[in-house]
Amino acid sequence: MAAGFRRHGARIKQTRQRTRRRKPEMTLPTHVRTHKLSADAFLCAAGFNLIGADSPAIEAMTDFSRTQAVSIPVQASVNDANAYMISRGVRLLVVVDGNERIAGLITARDILGEKPVQVAQARGVKHEELLVRDLMTPIGAIDTLYLDEVLNARVADILDALKQLGRQHILIEDTDPVTGLARVRGLFSATHIGRLLGVPVLGFDLPRTFAEIEAALAG
Repeated sequence: MAAGFRRHGARIKQTRQRTRRRKPEMTLPTHVRTHKLSADAFLCAAGFNLIGADSPAIEAMTDFSRTQAVSIPVQASVNDANAYMISRGVRLLVVVDGNERIAGLITARDILGEKPVQVAQARGVKHEELLVRDLMTPIGAIDTLYLDEVLNARVADILDALKQLGRQHILIEDTDPVTGLARVRGLFSATHIGRLLGVPVLGFDLPRTFAEIEAALAG
């Protein structure tokens, strides 16, 4: 009986020793090897010609799971919205209500185009009295693309969708895997697509914007 225990104990000891020997070491995998930097290496230029017409559309999407969406309260002034866009370097803000629910969108074109003048004159108010809710596109009028469709689309397809809508932005919708509720996952921006192509998209002349982007895609 004692001999049996001794043999059993010896097997346990051997097993523990083998387990310790099999413990992975903190080393690089054999298929990854470092080397010295090439003497003639130069820096890669960022943000230029990163996509093409046939590139997967997802490569041009701003993903809100990776980049924080920029939002503003519905009751904020238009002047504050403009200043906020400038400070954050964006041309679109997601408008939220008091419960942090999406109420609409407001773009630089809404704020700096003819719309504020027209709305102010129609309501008999001064420009500085206009609020975000006066100029925003309400949630019921917002067009979106579903993420599962985007995953099978090309950059050229997104540009066509933007042209058909006559807008510089389009939102992407998917379903939250935890809650099962619809959520805004990201957006496409003509400005961002242009930037990836090295095309400076300025002003609000949409036909010219799309023509410049298409020329870059064709080139």
